Amino acid sequence: MTQEPTESAAPLHDGPQTEPDQSVRESFTRLYADGRAYAQAEIEKQKLRAGIIGAGARDVLILGLIAAVLIFASLIAGLVGLIITLSPHMGAGWATLTVFGSGVVLALLLLLIAKSRIGQTRRAIRP
Repeated sequence: MTQEPTESAAPLHDGPQTEPDQSVRESFTRLYADGRAYAQAEIEKQKLRAGIIGAGARDVLILGLIAAVLIFASLIAGLVGLIITLSPHMGAGWATLTVFGSGVVLALLLLLIAKSRIGQTRRAIRP
């Protein structure tokens, strides 16, 4: 058999604020202050992370643009070199016209391929 307590439990608040109640209140006040400080620190950390990511993205964009400009300049230099190479065989005007015409034909072929891909995609998604 179990034994039951013979004394009844004393009420928790039977008078003015006691020392344990004051300590609980102070604990909750400190907990609240610590929670706010932690939240502020976390906000500052996330702001710092966002700044680092933004600076990295900016650097990637700048370096990518510089690379694209250099590739374009290299392409132009290659075309000029091709014109200079072909000039002794067919004259400067015909060499320029040949390189220009080849570039236009190549661009048109690429556009036709892109157009057919768009058509294939439309047919694939059509119900």
